[in-house]
Amino acid sequence: MHWYEKLNQYFPIEEMKSKEHMETLLDEQSEIYHKDEGPHHVLMYVELDHFVFIDYLFVSKDARGMGLGKKLLAKMKDKGKPIILEVEPVNYDDTDTEKRLRFYKREGFKHAQSIGYRRRSLATKEINAMEILYWAPNNESEDTIFEAMKTTYELVHTYKDKQFYGESYQKVDEVLTFDEGESGKNVLDRL
Repeated sequence: MHWYEKLNQYFPIEEMKSKEHMETLLDEQSEIYHKDEGPHHVLMYVELDHFVFIDYLFVSKDARGMGLGKKLLAKMKDKGKPIILEVEPVNYDDTDTEKRLRFYKREGFKHAQSIGYRRRSLATKEINAMEILYWAPNNESEDTIFEAMKTTYELVHTYKDKQFYGESYQKVDEVLTFDEGESGKNVLDRL
């Protein structure tokens, strides 16, 4: 099965980039946008000087529990930079969301409680809220993570969006918010 079909079957439509978008990123942004693919995994990620953003991490069901996700994250951690990713909020009707969060918690990821992420899906037209998780090898602040998320949104998520989707995504300041006083619920503490 093609790597895009694997991702498309696993991730909700509102989280998926189009195949054309992702292939264009791999082609035109190859200095920052990367694919690591094997028989049982697909890892799409952005690497810049100061951080790594995991766009998609897929491990096939028959390989789960064998340490493959841990190995893939270890390769990213070896870069010595903060690692950032977006995850769905816990949906107690979907046990995969809770398992995913538990996995990232075990791997030392923190929940960026001061960063809000709400984007209107061009596929469904609904607002999609995501949680931001990060691994900070040098105790990087949530301010640093926020700036990295803004960079990712502008360089990757909205790259040629009008060309691929017929319309543009919202501006970064409408999607990402930072509230230093936010003492919201830490989604990882509840696991």
